[in-house]
Amino acid sequence: MAKKIDFMCTAFRDGFQSVYGARVLTPDFLPALEAAKDAGISYFEAGGGARFQSLYFYCNEDAFDMMDSFRETAGPDANLQTLARGVNVVGLESQSSDIIRLHAEMFKKHGMTTIRNFDALNDVDNLIFSGKCIVEAGLKHQVVVTMMELPPGCEGAHDADFYEMTLQKILDAEIPYDAVCFKDASGTAVPSKVYETIRRARKMLPKDTYIHFHTHETAGVSVLAYKAALDAGADAIDLSLAPCSGGTCQPDVLVMWHALRGSEYTLDVDIDKVREAEEVFKDCMKDYFLPPEATAVEPLIPWSPMPGGALTANTQMLRDNGIMDKYPDMIKAMSEVVRRGGYGTSVTPVSQFYFQQSFNNVMFGPWKKIAEPYGKMVLGYFGKTPVAPDPEVVKLASEQLKLEPTTTPPIELNDADPNKGVDAARKILEENNLPVSDENIFIVAACRDKGLTFLKGEAELGIRKVEPEAAAPAPAQPQPGEAAQYNLTVNGKDHFIAFQGNSVTVDGNVYQVSMAAADGPAPAQPAAAAAPVSSGEKTPVNAQMPGVVLKVLVSNGDQVKKGDQLLILEAMKMEVPVAAPKAGTVTDITVEQGAQVANNQQLLSIA
Repeated sequence: MAKKIDFMCTAFRDGFQSVYGARVLTPDFLPALEAAKDAGISYFEAGGGARFQSLYFYCNEDAFDMMDSFRETAGPDANLQTLARGVNVVGLESQSSDIIRLHAEMFKKHGMTTIRNFDALNDVDNLIFSGKCIVEAGLKHQVVVTMMELPPGCEGAHDADFYEMTLQKILDAEIPYDAVCFKDASGTAVPSKVYETIRRARKMLPKDTYIHFHTHETAGVSVLAYKAALDAGADAIDLSLAPCSGGTCQPDVLVMWHALRGSEYTLDVDIDKVREAEEVFKDCMKDYFLPPEATAVEPLIPWSPMPGGALTANTQMLRDNGIMDKYPDMIKAMSEVVRRGGYGTSVTPVSQFYFQQSFNNVMFGPWKKIAEPYGKMVLGYFGKTPVAPDPEVVKLASEQLKLEPTTTPPIELNDADPNKGVDAARKILEENNLPVSDENIFIVAACRDKGLTFLKGEAELGIRKVEPEAAAPAPAQPQPGEAAQYNLTVNGKDHFIAFQGNSVTVDGNVYQVSMAAADGPAPAQPAAAAAPVSSGEKTPVNAQMPGVVLKVLVSNGDQVKKGDQLLILEAMKMEVPVAAPKAGTVTDITVEQGAQVANNQQLLSIA
């Protein structure tokens, strides 16, 4: 008799992250979830990871409300699993111990069953307290060893010996767990290495230990890797549903069912009902923009291991900033960033750190500007990297960030930081006259300024939909300061247009516009061609990179010194300060908070 293989359906969490950059509205996918439940699927990935922050950043939704709706739709008996990042929980920053505990309590309160808990550096110290909190909250804990393949020519970590050592450290630390997962977010682990790793783990662990393996199709070897994991003794794998399957995501249930036909394994599903559920899901998602890179296998990924879940999130941001043409260069630059960064596994948040540094190396020149998160990682502020980072990069990070390397565990650093923790978040809520609840405290701690913006009712939608041409309303004339998105078809070609503030984005290219009351809008001019300085007495201050204005820190007439921060731009999830090039008086501020700006666009002047 064939062995029944369990699988978790990742379509509604990792699927959304890997295909749509995690930007999917809850009401749009609930019918597909209902159909998947009716098809007999009862184990779902239901939140966490990027699907926590993204709901506040881009969807103007509350992630806790989403989890409640997920539980209501999936039913009381479904195993609903979320993803956590050890001391980072569901953010890119590490957290204090009281926020780590609150994370587990809130996810239990809002209907979750299991938390898959990993540390991207495989620093087991980052899993001890978070694992304890998960179990004490009454949740099942799936502890994780993170995997990837190092770029060719690298060695020193990410082989079977390294993973065996990491698992032994987990066991020695006596972290409570209900299952062990080996997670390959970039889909680059060589199948033979997957086999050897899980074979050894099966020998190390108690006989009845539940072993789960996770990978992506990004590098084209996921089905082979899953078969290797099963042959080595894994009990469960992760699969998805079209249109969120294959490419940057997990293999489709239909694909794996087909691959296992006639073998010693079976998925034990009603495949016809699964096909019906996929048709419902495709209909639910038909209006969403499907990035072409989300559906493709990328043979170069082993050289620059970008996870499927980060790949489309980053390309979405590149499109938003009008620099998608830089993407191939950034992927190529990532190989060196991984080689010199200490071999942290390319999974969030480390994958984002890698891409942010690659972004800076392309936009500013190699190693001219250290991305703060990457710099903090090589300096030890997220824990111990698998191998020592390149000393030259460590020196650059220390000099540019004005930080000394540290070996103090992140949780100790955060517990000593007065700007982190429950009390700090409560203070922010009180200062903004917002309700103080456990949920709101966690939202502010995990999402910071964007979480606060959401709670104040000021968040804007950042999703991409392609409305059917017949149903598309005639574009209303936008007014300065309005936010709107349209899809325009000209001669059979579709164009994406977004208005925000005094900017218009056309297919990712940003322009500045002005509006005339009687004759309609003035012709759009490229943002980089902002109004020239009228005299030699003013020095223009231009954007160093494309991005969104996160904060404007000065007003017209303010006196500033050279080096003072004038604005904060956000690009690729980084906060980039814009400093005064000289002392003087601020004049001609042309942007406001939330405005999209282009590379070299004039922001203000110093007189």
